[in-house]
Amino acid sequence: MGLPSMYEGNLIVSVIPARGGSKSIPRKNLKQLLNKPLISYSIEQSLASHYIDYTVVSTEDPDIAKISKKYGAKVLMRPGELATDTTPTEPVLINAIEQLIKEGIDPKYIVLLQPTSPIRRTYDIDKAIKILITGSGDSLLSVRENRSFFWSRDGQPLNYDYRARPRRQDKQWELVENGSIYITKKEILLKEKSRLGGRIMTYVMPDWASYEIDTPFDFELIDYIARKRMLFTPDLQKIKLAIFDVDGVFTDGSVYSNEQGGELLKFSRIDGKGIEMLRQIGVEIAVITSEKTEIVKERMKKLNIKHVYTGVKNKETIYRLLKRKLALKDAEIAYCGDDLGDLPLIESVGFAACPKNAVVSVKPKCHYVSSYFGGAGFVREICDMIMESKQVGKHDQDKNQE
Repeated sequence: MGLPSMYEGNLIVSVIPARGGSKSIPRKNLKQLLNKPLISYSIEQSLASHYIDYTVVSTEDPDIAKISKKYGAKVLMRPGELATDTTPTEPVLINAIEQLIKEGIDPKYIVLLQPTSPIRRTYDIDKAIKILITGSGDSLLSVRENRSFFWSRDGQPLNYDYRARPRRQDKQWELVENGSIYITKKEILLKEKSRLGGRIMTYVMPDWASYEIDTPFDFELIDYIARKRMLFTPDLQKIKLAIFDVDGVFTDGSVYSNEQGGELLKFSRIDGKGIEMLRQIGVEIAVITSEKTEIVKERMKKLNIKHVYTGVKNKETIYRLLKRKLALKDAEIAYCGDDLGDLPLIESVGFAACPKNAVVSVKPKCHYVSSYFGGAGFVREICDMIMESKQVGKHDQDKNQE
């Protein structure tokens, strides 16, 4: 984990409580969200923080412990009596802090990150820490603005006068605890046995980042939000090779036949321009397809794509060959496919994308599902995404060197 950063001279530890049991969603913390276990997101967000010195997972479950270590967290095992359905969070936090102190790690602040809030951003964690410490607060909780008019069960309005209904944009809205981030001074936690105490501050997060996972539907909702906003898209600056399928990716999946039995395929000029621009910035391009027609070969030749493999039955073999040939890692490769035969590569690469017309079982496996169809701008969109990411990265690098 390296040397502590000690923001403003304070040692800061995050604690991610993750027990193995869950009634509403069995093994919830290990359930896959966009091809990764749920708990991995909180771990990665914490590790990416500029201010958190130690990222700790508290669990009683050996499988969660193993996964947490894999993603870079320090694991503290807790006793079974602190892992029941009725166990409050505070005793778990105190147990973790007492273990850390015995190891010589004595934090000033504890950041509680619940794994059921995977769409928080590292930006939010760091901003909340900064607000609390620079504001001389004792504890902080993340919130969202309430945008609803509430009524009691006996028919009484709770937060507005129905006889003078305010416009939504004019009302001073209440704040709702969203369960995503809590920060507490160690002395407050140990003295009051509570995550909140002393001078309490709030950090307002956007609605879309405030959802928690409690039910199977919540998983579906967060999956949709994450894909729509590309929240967990890997770092496209790393991409050095982009691999494309043809049928359903470069084309719309249709075959046009003439009276003589000849076949025609329709390709998009804007897709071709995207390939050209991607190649110009040094990204290698490859095509791996089960199709074996001269049309495909000629089109790829016209696009100056060097690595073209047609009539392929086992795409994994070609993928491994390209990796060795170009000396690349999975994280440096992007793949675009749309059908079941593409799944082995989709599950291997650093960034996987599919068009809007991809088969249903492929979409959940991809990092990004396009709103474009194959043969109608999908390839160009992916090329633009990679190019824009690399341009942003170069801009940031140039600024750092100024």
